[in-house]
Amino acid sequence: MERIHQTLISADELSTLLKTDADVVLLDVRWKLGQSVGSGHSDYLAGHLPSAVFVDLESELAAPAHPAAGRHPLPWPGDLAASARRWGINTDSIVVLYDATGALAAARGWWLLRHAGFGEVLVLNGGLGAWSSAGLLLETGEVTPGAGNVELGWGSMPVIELENVLSYPEHGILVDSRAAERYRGEQEPVDPRAGHIPGAVNRPTTVNLDANQHFIDADILRRQLAELGITAGAAAPKVAAYCGSGVTAAHQILALESIGVRAALYPGSWSQYCADVARPAATGPLP
Repeated sequence: MERIHQTLISADELSTLLKTDADVVLLDVRWKLGQSVGSGHSDYLAGHLPSAVFVDLESELAAPAHPAAGRHPLPWPGDLAASARRWGINTDSIVVLYDATGALAAARGWWLLRHAGFGEVLVLNGGLGAWSSAGLLLETGEVTPGAGNVELGWGSMPVIELENVLSYPEHGILVDSRAAERYRGEQEPVDPRAGHIPGAVNRPTTVNLDANQHFIDADILRRQLAELGITAGAAAPKVAAYCGSGVTAAHQILALESIGVRAALYPGSWSQYCADVARPAATGPLP
């Protein structure tokens, strides 16, 4: 049986939801690789969805970087739970996350809350741009909500660890979610070594998006993934995803979840794997 969860909400749907009595918590996760420290928060202060709370990906959706764990290790469960309450999340809240980069950052928050066992969590399809394009208003300044009462768990989403990643392609499909040139080893702007994990296939997360930073149609997504051997259903192969540091791979997992494919995350991703020169690295396109 396919496991299909609602993962996305449109700007119009969110606008309607905000007019109901539902306890809706909006989280603004503006971040992108290589940006200056604090720029996401500055952008948030200049304009955000009404009542949205800013979430700092580096400090709230990740533990401190370390070569042994990667550039964005998963936060400690207790730290994430404390952050969630600080964001104003209650047990019966509906959480909607967004950013301005096609959910490449917001998906990290979605995945973490799902991993922590919180079920009512969605991503705004098209993000800030979709909200503004719909003619909906923004607010400026900081939003500091009252403390929430949510209690979170851990371990609800599948993960694979470093010791299992090299053998994963022997029994499943390992998806490298980075840009094709990084996968092929032609350039590596962030990590100390170029290349990819041997046996991994490449599907950049940006392929999941159209020109307006909305997720592509589900039927198109199914056809594209089928070309990699990825399908939904009881007999479907196991799938895991990684990227540079475990952030944008969550975007891949969100897209897969939307069509009924439950995929595992390799949290340490390439930044952890490549830190040890004894681990083999492959270069070039698929054979």
